[in-house]
Amino acid sequence: MIAPSVPFSTWILAAFDPILIVAATYLGWKADQAGKVFIAAIAAIGITLVIEAVITWIGIPSLAPVSREGPMLLPVRSVAALIWAGLGYGAHRLYERRR
Repeated sequence: MIAPSVPFSTWILAAFDPILIVAATYLGWKADQAGKVFIAAIAAIGITLVIEAVITWIGIPSLAPVSREGPMLLPVRSVAALIWAGLGYGAHRLYERRR
């Protein structure tokens, strides 16, 4: 169930957070085995939450801010990080095969 204070659009924007996309795609690209995509996704979530918390603390507007009062949107971030890391892993495998 979605918290009533958080609009649905914020949940969607959390999946397209640029910090999450860059971190997960980069870590997925660096993964040398398919199983490491899960580790890359977990690491990307951690990186994203720390950076978003600092950005929110400074006062810079963010797509999906992390604050003490607001939710971290972990279900959406987790699925999105797994997808982005998988895309990075797949892109790297495709790049290596064409090389």
